[in-house]
Amino acid sequence: MKQFISDFQAFISRGNVVDMAVGVIVGAAFTAIVNSLVKDVINPILGVLIGSQDFSNFFFVLSMPENYTGPMSYDALTKAGAAVFGYGAFFTAVFHFLLMALVVFCLVRVVNKVRTAAEAKLMAKKKEEEQAAKAAPAPIPADIVLLQEIRDLLKQQSEK
Repeated sequence: MKQFISDFQAFISRGNVVDMAVGVIVGAAFTAIVNSLVKDVINPILGVLIGSQDFSNFFFVLSMPENYTGPMSYDALTKAGAAVFGYGAFFTAVFHFLLMALVVFCLVRVVNKVRTAAEAKLMAKKKEEEQAAKAAPAPIPADIVLLQEIRDLLKQQSEK
């Protein structure tokens, strides 16, 4: 049991598991934003163009239960057992997917541009440092400096 707990602790504390958890949480919040964008911004515009904001009520009735007298809505018909071809709900799901994919694509694109710019800046700084190191004279080793000082002192002694 102790080994199991130790293995579980090692698994849960790995960086990729934590990153995945953060991704799921951010994804859930992001989904709420996209759903609001679709519901509150795009659907009204499409409603004006198409004539309806509620795409789930776009359907064909394939077979109707006998003696059905209820409302002719998608939900009511499916609850009553009618065979309903609900292309509106499918259209909405596909639209949400495409919109989510577009937003994620744009986000990844921006992140990649920022990363590329940061890497280019880092490479330019590194190149400047390399050029500065090449341009500056190499430091003289301490033993050579000592020998030069001894030589200079000997010259001064011989001149006197």
